[in-house]
Amino acid sequence: MGLTAREVKEKAREIGFHAVGIASVEEMDDYRQKAVNHLQRWLDKGYQADMEWMANPRRQDITQCMEGVKSVISVALNYYTPHERSGNAEDAKISRYGWGRDYHRIIQKRLKIFTQWLKERDEDLEARYYVDTGPIQDKVWAQKAGLGWIAKNGNLITRNYGSWVFLGEILVNIPLEVDKPHTSHCGTCSRCISACPTEAITEPFVVDANRCIAYHTIENRAENLPSAIALNLNGWVAGCDICQDVCPWNQRFAQPTDIEDFNPYPENLNPKLKELAQLSEEEWDKRFTASALRRIKPPMWRRNAQAQLNK
Repeated sequence: MGLTAREVKEKAREIGFHAVGIASVEEMDDYRQKAVNHLQRWLDKGYQADMEWMANPRRQDITQCMEGVKSVISVALNYYTPHERSGNAEDAKISRYGWGRDYHRIIQKRLKIFTQWLKERDEDLEARYYVDTGPIQDKVWAQKAGLGWIAKNGNLITRNYGSWVFLGEILVNIPLEVDKPHTSHCGTCSRCISACPTEAITEPFVVDANRCIAYHTIENRAENLPSAIALNLNGWVAGCDICQDVCPWNQRFAQPTDIEDFNPYPENLNPKLKELAQLSEEEWDKRFTASALRRIKPPMWRRNAQAQLNK
């Protein structure tokens, strides 16, 4: 007797994932084509900025990521903690996703355990797992697997945790009973669009990275930020949560995570702009050990902070 979807989901929750769903690769034709078309239109407009990896052709065809894949097991971890930013002008703002331990490490450890269990249960099973580590449209698959829906700000919103979730997936070469795709529940709400100070959400469900504070503070390696970004940082030095903070689903349904590692390192909650503007290589290495924020190199931290001190 082969693996059942019920067994898979029970194991996922036992390992500690907060949500799990299953989608079929073979039943994705219309849904996948719409997602591919949406991605291609986004790329054609240059909205990926310098993120060249977004144009990887495997992102549009999951079978190129793993030959013989039949099902995608999509999982999510809630990372919300009830801490709040100070609101003081001298304090810098860091996106919640980077407050604590690097989520890649936490999710990958659980995905590895999960994958090993799957292979032990079925000796013919082949599997490959990802968490921001491959050309997978994770939000597309998460919606197809019933975890939530892709919102107007491009994030995945779940009913139980809002959009404060990290996503991962395991590709397997066996068919499994699938979940019903999640329907959208943004309705006529446009708070995220109105709240963005740089108008990065050019239309519902379309985000232009060239205008996005999160992109520029994390991915843009240039010596100076574009003036339109620098003048509207509003304290942000690592990512930006504005469109998530104003979302009614987050305001009503966010709940504290049970994963201690997602709680903020003390220095990440309300760091001083002046301190970050002078951040040394040594202090950076010490301060951001085991942190997803290591992606932001010391010159970028200094640039992001100095842009706001030089106004």
